[in-house]
Amino acid sequence: MGIDAERQQMIRSNAAFAIEEMGELAGVAFGFNEGSVAWVEGFIERQREVLQGDTSEGLVNVLGCYLGEAIIAAVPDATWDEEPQIGLGVRFANGDMVFPFAKVTKQLREGLATGESVLSFYNVSIGYVATGQLGSADGSEAP
Repeated sequence: MGIDAERQQMIRSNAAFAIEEMGELAGVAFGFNEGSVAWVEGFIERQREVLQGDTSEGLVNVLGCYLGEAIIAAVPDATWDEEPQIGLGVRFANGDMVFPFAKVTKQLREGLATGESVLSFYNVSIGYVATGQLGSADGSEAP
């Protein structure tokens, strides 16, 4: 499974663009990590005010690529794949998938106040979906 090399390169280019642009806006070292995902979450909330309920396809594509690559960086055996009826997502070794573009779209449309959080999505993806179990913040197994 997986996606073709050309599409993979497009995703990586969009994610690199996000890192470059977000790093300039944030004024800090920016990468595929939890702290940067947290910054992106705040950025999405600020964009919601500007977009007034509209979602920009370009913004969703760039941020979705970034979010997916951040998940893949945290879970090395994860890969981009496509689910025919749902779309592009990140598949884990256990066969489960998450859909970063859908989550970015949801947070842009509905916001943190309704529980839509790319940071929570990132954490649940790497700590629960990828492993099949929910761990606590320190990595130990939750009761």
